[in-house]
Amino acid sequence: MTPPAIGAERKRELRLFAKSLAVRFKSLELLDLSLTHRSVSNEGLPALGGSCGRRANNERLEFLGDAVLGTIAASLLYQRFPGKTEGELAKIKSVVVSEEILSGIALEMGIDRVLTLGKGEEQTGGRTKRAILADALEALIGAVYLDSGFTPVRNFVARRINQEINRVLEKKVSQDYKSLLQELSQRLYKAYPVYRLVNRSGPEHQRLFRVEVRVHGAVYGPATGYSKKAAEQEAARLAWEKLQDL
Repeated sequence: MTPPAIGAERKRELRLFAKSLAVRFKSLELLDLSLTHRSVSNEGLPALGGSCGRRANNERLEFLGDAVLGTIAASLLYQRFPGKTEGELAKIKSVVVSEEILSGIALEMGIDRVLTLGKGEEQTGGRTKRAILADALEALIGAVYLDSGFTPVRNFVARRINQEINRVLEKKVSQDYKSLLQELSQRLYKAYPVYRLVNRSGPEHQRLFRVEVRVHGAVYGPATGYSKKAAEQEAARLAWEKLQDL
């Protein structure tokens, strides 16, 4: 489907968003389409340009972006790690392009603030849903590819996933630290870790959680995350790494 026309205010918002990403779009309509969730077309809301009827959404761009992202991630890993086996590369890639990682990158980029959602999805917290954020990032990658070609989209993706590759190699993402900490705590102290939410801050669509964990009387953290689960994982990592010396 052809992207619908967009209004002047939305164009200004999209230009500022693209500028923040250091990306120049020839077609703002294509950028807008990449940020339009299917809930908009499902509700049959009018297009921003004023025409009525069912709107196009970002699902086709997401399909394309997923393939482009996979190719770029595989290429980066192949070039960076000539000594790793196919299985090792595949394991790293599966984490780097996971929903958890992509949604986190999407939040850092501010995709949640420029998404177009249907009323129902907006009311149920769609801007904070990992699946929606990750899908929108893939759609954006597809849009950059169509608008600018392979080299610009490769640079766009590489800037954002190289650091995630480094984190995976440092075992800061791929490990389930809550499980590791529980096993270690039981082995050392015959006790379970206890997590406590210290506070939460920030707007509802980008809430930041701070969590600490108590193990055998010692408190570790607080650690932060964009979900309580992520903050607990980070607190568990801090505690587990300290307790390794024991």
